[in-house]
Amino acid sequence: MPAERCEPRTLVSASGVGLSFADKTVLQDVDLAIAPGEIVTLIGPNGAGKTTLLRVVLGLAHPERGEVWRRPGLSIGYVPQRFAIDPTLPLSVARFLGLMRRAPRARLEAALAEVGVGNVLDRQISGLSGGEFQRVVLAGALLKDPDLLVLDEPLQGVDVRGQAELFTLIARIRRERGVAVLMVSHDLHLVMRATDRVVCLNVHVCCHGRPESVGRDPAYAHLFGEEAARAFAVYRHEHDHTHAPDGAIVAEGACGQ
Repeated sequence: MPAERCEPRTLVSASGVGLSFADKTVLQDVDLAIAPGEIVTLIGPNGAGKTTLLRVVLGLAHPERGEVWRRPGLSIGYVPQRFAIDPTLPLSVARFLGLMRRAPRARLEAALAEVGVGNVLDRQISGLSGGEFQRVVLAGALLKDPDLLVLDEPLQGVDVRGQAELFTLIARIRRERGVAVLMVSHDLHLVMRATDRVVCLNVHVCCHGRPESVGRDPAYAHLFGEEAARAFAVYRHEHDHTHAPDGAIVAEGACGQ
Protein backbone atom coordinates (compact mmCIF):
# COMPACT_ATOMS: atom_id res chain seq x y z
CA MET A 1 0.00 0.00 0.00
CA PRO A 2 1.51 3.36 -0.96
CA ALA A 3 2.59 5.40 2.05
CA GLU A 4 0.23 8.27 1.28
CA ARG A 5 -2.72 5.87 1.50
CA CYS A 6 -1.77 4.55 4.96
CA GLU A 7 -3.00 5.90 8.26
CA PRO A 8 -0.22 7.88 9.99
CA ARG A 9 -0.10 5.42 12.88
CA THR A 10 0.04 2.26 10.77
CA LEU A 11 3.17 0.14 11.25
CA VAL A 12 2.61 -2.26 8.37
CA SER A 13 -0.22 -2.89 5.93
CA ALA A 14 -1.05 -5.38 3.22
CA SER A 15 -3.58 -4.60 0.51
CA GLY A 16 -5.05 -7.15 -1.92
CA VAL A 17 -2.20 -9.58 -1.31
CA GLY A 18 -2.24 -12.78 -3.36
CA LEU A 19 0.28 -15.61 -3.55
CA SER A 20 0.35 -19.11 -5.06
CA PHE A 21 2.69 -22.07 -4.75
CA ALA A 22 2.76 -24.76 -7.45
CA ASP A 23 -0.54 -23.52 -8.90
CA LYS A 24 -2.22 -23.64 -5.47
CA THR A 25 -3.61 -20.37 -4.15
CA VAL A 26 -2.23 -19.74 -0.68
CA LEU A 27 -3.37 -16.15 -0.18
CA GLN A 28 -6.12 -14.34 -2.07
CA ASP A 29 -7.00 -10.64 -1.81
CA VAL A 30 -5.77 -10.36 1.79
CA ASP A 31 -5.92 -7.00 3.55
CA LEU A 32 -4.24 -6.48 6.91
CA ALA A 33 -3.06 -3.46 8.88
CA ILE A 34 -1.26 -3.32 12.23
CA ALA A 35 -1.29 -0.22 14.43
CA PRO A 36 1.23 0.57 17.17
CA GLY A 37 0.56 -1.15 20.47
CA GLU A 38 -2.22 -3.51 19.35
CA ILE A 39 -2.30 -7.30 19.53
CA VAL A 40 -3.69 -8.95 16.40
CA THR A 41 -4.18 -12.72 16.25
CA LEU A 42 -4.51 -14.80 13.08
CA ILE A 43 -6.66 -17.92 13.38
CA GLY A 44 -7.70 -20.49 10.80
CA PRO A 45 -7.33 -24.13 9.77
CA ASN A 46 -4.08 -25.80 8.82
CA GLY A 47 -3.04 -24.71 5.35
CA ALA A 48 -5.00 -21.46 5.61
CA GLY A 49 -1.94 -19.33 4.79
CA LYS A 50 -1.29 -17.90 8.26
CA THR A 51 2.47 -18.49 8.32
CA THR A 52 2.74 -17.38 4.70
CA LEU A 53 1.01 -14.11 5.59
CA LEU A 54 3.48 -13.58 8.44
CA ARG A 55 6.33 -14.14 5.98
CA VAL A 56 4.81 -11.55 3.66
CA VAL A 57 4.58 -9.05 6.53
CA LEU A 58 8.22 -9.77 7.39
CA GLY A 59 9.36 -9.39 3.78
CA LEU A 60 10.51 -13.03 3.63
CA ALA A 61 7.92 -13.84 0.96
CA HIS A 62 6.89 -11.55 -1.86
CA PRO A 63 3.28 -11.47 -3.06
CA GLU A 64 2.45 -11.96 -6.72
CA ARG A 65 -0.45 -9.52 -6.40
CA GLY A 66 -1.21 -6.64 -4.09
CA GLU A 67 1.05 -4.35 -2.11
CA VAL A 68 2.78 -4.34 1.27
CA TRP A 69 3.83 -1.16 3.06
CA ARG A 70 6.04 -0.91 6.13
CA ARG A 71 6.72 2.24 8.05
CA PRO A 72 10.22 3.50 7.23
CA GLY A 73 12.68 2.35 9.88
CA LEU A 74 10.26 -0.23 11.26
CA SER A 75 11.97 -2.73 13.60
CA ILE A 76 10.43 -6.22 13.74
CA GLY A 77 11.21 -8.99 16.22
CA TYR A 78 10.31 -12.46 14.94
CA VAL A 79 9.66 -15.70 16.83
CA PRO A 80 9.26 -18.48 14.24
CA GLN A 81 7.07 -21.53 14.66
CA ARG A 82 9.95 -23.90 15.31
CA PHE A 83 13.73 -24.16 15.50
CA ALA A 84 15.39 -27.37 14.37
CA ILE A 85 18.32 -27.63 16.77
CA ASP A 86 20.29 -30.86 17.13
CA PRO A 87 20.00 -31.77 20.84
CA THR A 88 23.54 -33.17 20.76
CA LEU A 89 24.95 -29.82 19.62
CA PRO A 90 26.81 -28.02 22.44
CA LEU A 91 25.06 -24.66 22.26
CA SER A 92 24.66 -22.34 25.22
CA VAL A 93 21.88 -19.79 25.55
CA ALA A 94 24.48 -17.02 25.31
CA ARG A 95 25.82 -18.38 22.04
CA PHE A 96 22.32 -18.99 20.68
CA LEU A 97 21.29 -15.39 21.38
CA GLY A 98 24.55 -14.21 19.85
CA LEU A 99 23.58 -15.94 16.63
CA MET A 100 20.34 -13.95 16.63
CA ARG A 101 21.86 -10.59 17.55
CA ARG A 102 25.24 -9.57 18.90
CA ALA A 103 24.96 -7.75 22.22
CA PRO A 104 27.00 -7.29 25.42
CA ARG A 105 26.49 -9.92 28.11
CA ALA A 106 24.74 -7.42 30.36
CA ARG A 107 22.15 -6.73 27.69
CA LEU A 108 21.57 -10.44 27.11
CA GLU A 109 21.04 -10.91 30.84
CA ALA A 110 18.60 -7.99 30.93
CA ALA A 111 16.57 -9.38 28.02
CA LEU A 112 16.39 -12.80 29.65
CA ALA A 113 15.36 -11.26 32.96
CA GLU A 114 12.61 -9.32 31.21
CA VAL A 115 11.05 -12.57 29.98
CA GLY A 116 11.49 -14.35 33.31
CA VAL A 117 14.52 -16.59 32.68
CA GLY A 118 17.36 -14.44 33.90
CA ASN A 119 19.36 -17.42 35.19
CA VAL A 120 19.77 -19.43 31.98
CA LEU A 121 22.40 -17.52 30.04
CA ASP A 122 25.13 -20.12 30.55
CA ARG A 123 22.89 -23.17 30.31
CA GLN A 124 22.73 -25.45 27.28
CA ILE A 125 19.80 -25.00 24.92
CA SER A 126 19.22 -28.77 25.03
CA GLY A 127 18.61 -28.58 28.78
CA LEU A 128 15.79 -26.03 28.62
CA SER A 129 12.12 -26.86 28.97
CA GLY A 130 9.76 -25.90 26.14
CA GLY A 131 8.58 -22.85 28.03
CA GLU A 132 12.11 -21.73 28.86
CA PHE A 133 13.20 -22.10 25.26
CA GLN A 134 10.25 -20.02 23.98
CA ARG A 135 11.15 -17.30 26.45
CA VAL A 136 14.79 -17.36 25.29
CA VAL A 137 13.67 -16.96 21.66
CA LEU A 138 11.36 -14.13 22.72
CA ALA A 139 14.28 -12.47 24.52
CA GLY A 140 16.26 -12.69 21.29
CA ALA A 141 13.44 -10.94 19.42
CA LEU A 142 13.32 -8.19 22.05
CA LEU A 143 17.03 -7.50 21.59
CA LYS A 144 16.03 -5.70 18.39
CA ASP A 145 13.94 -3.19 20.39
CA PRO A 146 11.08 -3.96 18.01
CA ASP A 147 8.10 -1.81 17.12
CA LEU A 148 6.33 -5.03 16.10
CA LEU A 149 6.64 -8.56 17.49
CA VAL A 150 5.65 -11.34 15.07
CA LEU A 151 4.97 -14.64 16.84
CA ASP A 152 4.16 -17.82 14.92
CA GLU A 153 2.51 -20.34 17.26
CA PRO A 154 4.40 -19.13 20.35
CA LEU A 155 2.86 -21.83 22.57
CA GLN A 156 4.21 -24.85 20.70
CA GLY A 157 5.98 -27.22 23.07
CA VAL A 158 4.79 -25.34 26.17
CA ASP A 159 2.70 -27.01 28.90
CA VAL A 160 -0.71 -25.64 29.92
CA ARG A 161 0.58 -23.64 32.87
CA GLY A 162 3.41 -22.26 30.78
CA GLN A 163 0.98 -21.22 28.04
CA ALA A 164 -1.02 -19.00 30.40
CA GLU A 165 2.17 -17.50 31.82
CA LEU A 166 3.57 -16.85 28.35
CA PHE A 167 0.45 -14.99 27.25
CA THR A 168 0.53 -12.93 30.44
CA LEU A 169 4.15 -12.11 29.60
CA ILE A 170 3.29 -11.08 26.03
CA ALA A 171 0.54 -8.79 27.34
CA ARG A 172 2.97 -7.25 29.85
CA ILE A 173 5.63 -6.66 27.19
CA ARG A 174 3.04 -4.96 25.01
CA ARG A 175 1.93 -2.79 27.92
CA GLU A 176 5.42 -1.81 29.11
CA ARG A 177 7.12 -1.42 25.74
CA GLY A 178 4.15 -0.24 23.67
CA VAL A 179 5.11 -2.83 21.06
CA ALA A 180 2.51 -4.18 18.62
CA VAL A 181 2.07 -7.95 18.36
CA LEU A 182 0.98 -10.04 15.38
CA MET A 183 0.66 -13.71 16.20
CA VAL A 184 -0.72 -16.99 14.95
CA SER A 185 -2.32 -19.27 17.49
CA HIS A 186 -4.80 -22.13 17.89
CA ASP A 187 -5.07 -21.64 21.66
CA LEU A 188 -8.21 -19.54 21.52
CA HIS A 189 -9.13 -19.89 25.20
CA LEU A 190 -5.99 -17.87 26.01
CA VAL A 191 -5.73 -15.75 22.88
CA MET A 192 -9.23 -14.38 22.98
CA ARG A 193 -8.58 -12.89 26.42
CA ALA A 194 -5.37 -11.19 25.36
CA THR A 195 -5.93 -10.02 21.80
CA ASP A 196 -7.39 -6.73 20.58
CA ARG A 197 -8.38 -7.99 17.16
CA VAL A 198 -8.89 -11.39 15.53
CA VAL A 199 -8.42 -12.11 11.83
CA CYS A 200 -9.93 -15.39 10.62
CA LEU A 201 -7.93 -16.52 7.61
CA ASN A 202 -8.64 -19.34 5.20
CA VAL A 203 -6.72 -18.32 2.07
CA HIS A 204 -8.64 -15.03 2.20
CA VAL A 205 -9.85 -13.04 5.21
CA CYS A 206 -13.12 -14.71 6.19
CA CYS A 207 -13.86 -12.24 8.97
CA HIS A 208 -12.16 -9.96 11.45
CA GLY A 209 -13.09 -7.94 14.49
CA ARG A 210 -12.61 -7.24 18.17
CA PRO A 211 -13.35 -10.25 20.37
CA GLU A 212 -15.04 -10.26 23.76
CA SER A 213 -13.51 -12.06 26.71
CA VAL A 214 -14.48 -15.73 26.94
CA GLY A 215 -15.05 -17.74 30.10
CA ARG A 216 -14.91 -21.29 28.79
CA ASP A 217 -12.22 -23.16 26.94
CA PRO A 218 -12.85 -22.99 23.20
CA ALA A 219 -10.81 -25.17 20.86
CA TYR A 220 -9.79 -24.80 17.28
CA ALA A 221 -13.00 -26.59 16.19
CA HIS A 222 -14.92 -23.51 17.31
CA LEU A 223 -14.22 -22.09 13.90
CA PHE A 224 -16.29 -24.73 12.14
CA GLY A 225 -18.38 -26.93 14.46
CA GLU A 226 -21.89 -26.03 15.66
CA GLU A 227 -21.20 -27.01 19.26
CA ALA A 228 -17.97 -25.05 19.17
CA ALA A 229 -19.73 -22.06 17.64
CA ARG A 230 -22.21 -22.01 20.54
CA ALA A 231 -19.38 -22.11 23.06
CA PHE A 232 -17.61 -19.34 21.18
CA ALA A 233 -20.73 -17.20 20.77
CA VAL A 234 -18.97 -14.04 21.95
CA TYR A 235 -17.12 -14.02 18.64
CA ARG A 236 -19.72 -15.07 16.10
CA HIS A 237 -18.57 -16.41 12.73
CA GLU A 238 -21.04 -16.20 9.86
CA HIS A 239 -19.25 -17.66 6.86
CA ASP A 240 -21.56 -17.47 3.84
CA HIS A 241 -19.02 -19.16 1.62
CA THR A 242 -17.28 -22.54 1.56
CA HIS A 243 -13.82 -23.80 0.71
CA ALA A 244 -12.76 -26.70 -1.47
CA PRO A 245 -10.20 -29.18 -0.05
CA ASP A 246 -7.39 -27.18 -1.64
CA GLY A 247 -8.57 -24.02 0.11
CA ALA A 248 -10.12 -22.39 -2.97
CA ILE A 249 -13.20 -20.25 -2.31
CA VAL A 250 -16.33 -21.92 -3.69
CA ALA A 251 -18.83 -19.20 -2.84
CA GLU A 252 -17.59 -15.80 -1.76
CA GLY A 253 -19.37 -13.60 0.71
CA ALA A 254 -19.00 -11.59 3.87
CA CYS A 255 -18.28 -12.93 7.29
CA GLY A 256 -19.57 -10.70 10.01
CA GLN A 257 -18.93 -10.36 13.68
